Amino acid sequence: MKIYKNFSLSKIHKNSIILIGNFDGVHLGHRKLFNLAKKYKKKLNLKIGVLTFEPMPKIFFNKNIKNYKISNFEQKKDLLKNLGVEFIINKKFNLNFSKTKSIDFIKNIIYKKLSPKFIFVSNNFRFGNKREGDVRQLIKYENTFGYKIIKPEPLKNKNRIISSSLVRDLLEKGNLKKANKLLKRNWTIIGKVEQGRKIGKKIGFPTCNIDIKDYVLSKPGVYAVSAKAKSLKSKLKGIANLGFRPTFNQKKLLLEVHLFNYSGNLYNKYLSVEFIKFIRSEKKFRNAKQLQKQIKKDLLIAKR
Repeated sequence: MKIYKNFSLSKIHKNSIILIGNFDGVHLGHRKLFNLAKKYKKKLNLKIGVLTFEPMPKIFFNKNIKNYKISNFEQKKDLLKNLGVEFIINKKFNLNFSKTKSIDFIKNIIYKKLSPKFIFVSNNFRFGNKREGDVRQLIKYENTFGYKIIKPEPLKNKNRIISSSLVRDLLEKGNLKKANKLLKRNWTIIGKVEQGRKIGKKIGFPTCNIDIKDYVLSKPGVYAVSAKAKSLKSKLKGIANLGFRPTFNQKKLLLEVHLFNYSGNLYNKYLSVEFIKFIRSEKKFRNAKQLQKQIKKDLLIAKR
């Protein structure tokens, strides 16, 4: 898969199908778009590309937004590749680019730089300076600039549109089962294992400590998980605590993963942690002994 950081496409990737959006999480709603794009690809022998932005415009304009992303760019790249995407334009979103007028975006970027045959967008897609451009404007210039807009009806689940916002909401409420169903996979965090205070080791449950960075904050609590690192031959099952560790008065949000039947060193390695089942909410215990007793119960549930 080819990754572009600007709009200078190779000749081979011009006159393609281009899907524009954040595609955070690459959920079932996104998959509907890509499956339709694949039908166009097969029928017309065209390549499929994605135009996306980093950081997300919403995050760029609101610095107070923390813990928002369902997946990081590396995960998104792998998921899109599996859906048949052959190239990604991952454009850096900055103040200068945000001031591009919508007509200039259509004329100078879409038409002159990308030259797509088809553009797939959602109904609520907005672009250009102060979000002045919309799908109606794109359709208005179809004949002038030689592209065709495709905007399929959004996929719904029980009358609710399947969106990244819905998935975030489900994760934040602890409804992991439904979130995983809409993602069509287990929600996964990838992060570097850091040195901690070794509290887990002291009470008999050594953990891999992971800073979750910009990932959405799923409901703080205990989860059954599986984990994989490049140095591991296969996935390992385990239990994780996501939260602030109130028993030890910690202020920093952390993901702590205890792996079953593993005693190696994973410091500074990247661990991919799949969230399989929500076990219980995080709570404060009177002392470490009481916490230790609860962890033993949690382990039995996680293993089951």
